[in-house]
Amino acid sequence: MKKKHVNARLICQVSAAAALVLAGNAMAADAFSSDSKWMTGDWGGERTKLIEQGIDIKADYVGEMGANLHGGYDDDKTGRYSDQFGLGVALDLQKLWGWDNTQAKIQLTNRNGYNISNDRVGDPRAGTLSSSQEVYGRGHMVRLTQLWIQHQFFDNKLDVKAGYFGEGEDFNTFPCDFQNLAFCGSQVGNWATNIWYNWPVSQAAIRVKYNINDELYAQIGAYNQNPSQLEHGNGFKLSGSGTKGTVLPVELVWSPKVNSLPGEYRVGYYKSTADADDVREDVNGFDAATTGDAYKSHNSKSGYWFVAQQQLTSHNGDATRGLNIAANATFHDKDTNFIDNYQSVMFVYKGPFDARPKDDIGIGAARIHVNKDVKRNAELLNASNGVSDYDNAAFSPIRETEYNYELNYGFHVTNWLTVRPNLQYITHPGGVDEVDNALVAGLKIQSTF
Repeated sequence: MKKKHVNARLICQVSAAAALVLAGNAMAADAFSSDSKWMTGDWGGERTKLIEQGIDIKADYVGEMGANLHGGYDDDKTGRYSDQFGLGVALDLQKLWGWDNTQAKIQLTNRNGYNISNDRVGDPRAGTLSSSQEVYGRGHMVRLTQLWIQHQFFDNKLDVKAGYFGEGEDFNTFPCDFQNLAFCGSQVGNWATNIWYNWPVSQAAIRVKYNINDELYAQIGAYNQNPSQLEHGNGFKLSGSGTKGTVLPVELVWSPKVNSLPGEYRVGYYKSTADADDVREDVNGFDAATTGDAYKSHNSKSGYWFVAQQQLTSHNGDATRGLNIAANATFHDKDTNFIDNYQSVMFVYKGPFDARPKDDIGIGAARIHVNKDVKRNAELLNASNGVSDYDNAAFSPIRETEYNYELNYGFHVTNWLTVRPNLQYITHPGGVDEVDNALVAGLKIQSTF
């Protein structure tokens, strides 16, 4: 590698004109160059050559710190750090092997660390509904997150993807630039309890998309619902043992230009064919917390969602800068789902300052509502146990609605590094009124290797 960098510098000195061009390219290719796409650079040009051949190596890191500044269940102040390493490769099989209109991808992820929400912000008996560090979760382990092949038919009208991947990659998709989970990624997976597995968990799946026109497409999927894939040590499980059913999402996606500015609007529905327990009633239709009988089983559960993203303004004619608005809403089966509805709205201004044209500033608010039958079930359970004091260890906290707010600023340090300090305010953590509202300071680091 060192010899190739030296040769590049010598070539740049051959002529004044060539030097201006080649020196710029060499700087962009150098490791740690602010203009490079990757922290490790272009590997002396070898990385670009690989991409031209159809091999795009992916390596990235996300780290998140959370510190409880005020309030919460335990106001003993501390900080927690969680992170995720990702390593994968995207393959253009047309370039590699001549397979027309065919792509594939393999992705591994490794998560580690601890979450400030679990025992500081929320009551450990109830937890929090959202999380102040979205990258936390699904075990400290390496997982196979993606293993799929994708092909386009009929002049790219029909797109089929099959293999192992999660619903949120294609359905109810949403960016993840905020740190609080309520503003990050596919929200159905956060609230559709135990059926829709978001990143980094993968499932055997197929997704079929039909492009109606340049702005509109419809898609349907089938995802194996296998809770055993969530277990520690099963990050590479490819067998179907433990399967409970299938998750079937459908979605319509419209991507118009409004005043020449991009937008995306999604409406979708999901159904799980697996059995799901009622959150309140027993097998005879009475209150299970009172009778002590098993909870009634339903043969499916379902829900629907709406997502809207729209750029509202440009900045002095520059469409890469300006104000963007986004909104999410999900609604879930009230018989079987812990959360029955969720809504959020976010505003992001990209390029707020001429001196920092690639920075962004964001603010968001989210509401997460617990199913009323879950609340009633906890009340009946406490009554059956003769417990009424919240401070009693046997008390089941009564949960209703949690609100999450985040204000952040993304420093575009280089093309491969963004550092995003943020402040989060959580009202009624876990939906529990007895828990003090909490103020959390966060820091999100996003880097591409």
